[in-house]
Amino acid sequence: MKRVVSVSLGSSRRDHRVEVELLGERFEISRRGTDGDFDRAIQLLKELDGKVDAIGLGGIDVYLYAGKTRYVVRDGRKLMDAVQKTPVVDGSGLKNTLERETVYYLREHTDLLPPGTRVLMVSAVDRFGMAEAFAELGCHLTFGDLIFAAGIPYPIHTVQELEELAARLLPEMSKLPFHMLYPTGKKQETQDEEKVKKFGHYYREAQVIAGDYHLVRRYMPQLDGQTIITNTTTADDVAFLKEKGAGCLVTTTPEFQGRSFGTNVMEAVLVALLQKPWEEITPRDYLDLLSRLDFKPRVVYLR
Repeated sequence: MKRVVSVSLGSSRRDHRVEVELLGERFEISRRGTDGDFDRAIQLLKELDGKVDAIGLGGIDVYLYAGKTRYVVRDGRKLMDAVQKTPVVDGSGLKNTLERETVYYLREHTDLLPPGTRVLMVSAVDRFGMAEAFAELGCHLTFGDLIFAAGIPYPIHTVQELEELAARLLPEMSKLPFHMLYPTGKKQETQDEEKVKKFGHYYREAQVIAGDYHLVRRYMPQLDGQTIITNTTTADDVAFLKEKGAGCLVTTTPEFQGRSFGTNVMEAVLVALLQKPWEEITPRDYLDLLSRLDFKPRVVYLR
């Protein structure tokens, strides 16, 4: 049996373990949260190194993409460097393939993304492929990177402007401690009430809200039937979205025993199946494998 483990800076309350069969291979897939403890995450990564088939890094990004430029998040790189033998990924490879394909799938097979759909991406620099796909399909976009991460009420509406701002800001922002940019540990279980009150109207003005679940959750006001496109959701998360008035939940990663795992977990599974060094894996490799696996977005109507 192949073993894939996600080591996350997120809450350990979200830990989960499943056994599944994929393309004739048995997998044990688990997620182990370290409650925002960076040193504990490094220790756990060193313990797992060489003992499992692939590792995913959760609750943190290593690579952010804007256009053709890749930015390295300093704290994410430190975690990745703690692993010397086992393939380790942060999910960015799948974000640029699977999540892009999810947008195309929804346009072709559902009525959730007609042309002109108003889409809010709470953060887009961690999901540039999805942002490009929305733009390609003629959605009216609002990227909330400056609004929600920095508290600056400046909505970005085009991928070109997002790319330009990323080039100016990310070289320095990527050096900051990651907890300043993203909710880790117990912060993932709470909302930022000040920003919910101040910036909640961006959610209510949108028809679709997309992006990282913890960011989407942290700033979510009461909704009126909006569609949420995300992943890494538990049964409690679905209950939270219903309570907030969301109309539909789309998860880009498949559900295994009641849980959709993060892209880092699923990318680690694909790396274990491909048995190629991560540096040699191309988007085409992922797309071909995803086609063989027949992964499709999960669409759950909440009303």
